[in-house]
Amino acid sequence: MPSAPGGTAPALAVSEPAFDSAREFAFSEADFRSLAQLAYDYAGIALSESKRNLLYSRLSRRLRVLGMSTFGEYRALLAGDNREIENFINSISTNHTKFFREAHHFEHLRSHLVLPFVQAAQAGGSHRLRIWSAGCSSGEEPYTLAIVLKREIRDLAAYDIRILATDIDTDVLGKAASGEFAANAADEVPKPYQEYFARDKIVMGEELRSLITFRRLNLMDEPWPFRGQFDAVFCRNVMIYFDAATKSKLIERFVRQITPGGWLYIGHSESLMGWHAGLQSAGRTIYRRTE
Repeated sequence: MPSAPGGTAPALAVSEPAFDSAREFAFSEADFRSLAQLAYDYAGIALSESKRNLLYSRLSRRLRVLGMSTFGEYRALLAGDNREIENFINSISTNHTKFFREAHHFEHLRSHLVLPFVQAAQAGGSHRLRIWSAGCSSGEEPYTLAIVLKREIRDLAAYDIRILATDIDTDVLGKAASGEFAANAADEVPKPYQEYFARDKIVMGEELRSLITFRRLNLMDEPWPFRGQFDAVFCRNVMIYFDAATKSKLIERFVRQITPGGWLYIGHSESLMGWHAGLQSAGRTIYRRTE
C-alpha cells in the first residue's frame, strides 16, 4: 500500500457518539477514523467529518454483502485483503459523468490540438498523438475524445493515435470497456456530434473503441506505469477529493507527463491552488505546459 503523498489525513472533528443505536451497524469514532485514513493513504481521498454518514451508508452495503455484523470485522478484513481494499475504494467513489461534460474543453481540444496536429501531420510532421483521460469513470469522457478525433480525422488508421483511460474503480472500468450506454446518455450531446449516437441503446463502434485503452490506475501509485508523454491530459472532477498537498504533488507529476506545449484540463469546480511551474493558464480550467 503506498504511503500518504501529503502526510497524514486532515484532522476530523469529534462530534458523533461512539455508538448510534438507530443505525443497523455500530459505527464508532475509531471505525470512522480508521476507514478515513485508509482512503487517504491508499487513494489520496480526504474524507472530512461531513462525509461520515456517506461513508457509513456506502460501506454498510459491503457489510451486508459480506455477511458481517460489525465494522470491526470489516476493518480486520481490509487489513489483509487487497481485493477488498479495491471494493472499499469502489464503494466510496462517486462516479458522475456524461458525454461532452464541460463542452468547452472539447471545443478547445478540437481547435487547439486536433486541427493543428492534422495540419502539421499533412505537412510532413508527426502522426503520433497521445491523450490521457485520468479518472475516466464509466467511459463517457474518453469516448467523447474519440468522437472529437473521429469527426476531424476521417482516416484515423493513417495516424498513430491512442487514448489512455484510467480509473481506480474496477467496476466502472468494466462498464467503460463495454462501450454500451443508455439512449438518454446522449441527451446533451452537441448537434455536430449527434451522428455518432443511435436513437436507442448506444454502442460505441469498433473504430472508436480501438482508439482507447482502459486500465486500472491509482493516481497515488509511484511511479506511474508508463514512460511516454501526453499531448493532453484530462483530469476533471477528480482532485476535488484531495487535500491541497496531494493535489499540488499530483499537478507537478502531470506537468512532467505532458509534452511541452501540451494541455491539462481540470474540472469546472477545481483550481490549481496558485501558481505551478511549467503551467500557464489558457482559459477556463485549461492550462498549457510552457515550452
